[in-house]
Amino acid sequence: MSKNTSTIYASAARTATPTAVTKRVDRWRGCVVTIDVTAISATPSVTPKIEGVTSSGAVYAILTGAAITATGQTALKVYPGITAAANVAVSDVLPQTIKVTLTHGDTDSITYSVDLVLID
Repeated sequence: MSKNTSTIYASAARTATPTAVTKRVDRWRGCVVTIDVTAISATPSVTPKIEGVTSSGAVYAILTGAAITATGQTALKVYPGITAAANVAVSDVLPQTIKVTLTHGDTDSITYSVDLVLID
């Protein structure tokens, strides 16, 4: 099994939803999106989402994670045949293009990075 790793968002303190990142994943069948929260201020909340993008540009939900409110790592997994778990893993194949979004619930500061591992 081969894999390809890239950074979606470099580590930084954020107080608002950053621009969603659209990524061509072509032949890759699945992925792991890892959110690493290293610092928080007050009571931040950020909700990760992996979406598919059709050839016409329409967007549809693949996996939405639970709101993240504390430091630590969270991994979202998409791969055909894995055991599904609410807000964590889904058994599905990736479309040609995906979109990764982290939606902020308030303006409290949260420092995080997001990495993408594509798996064939």
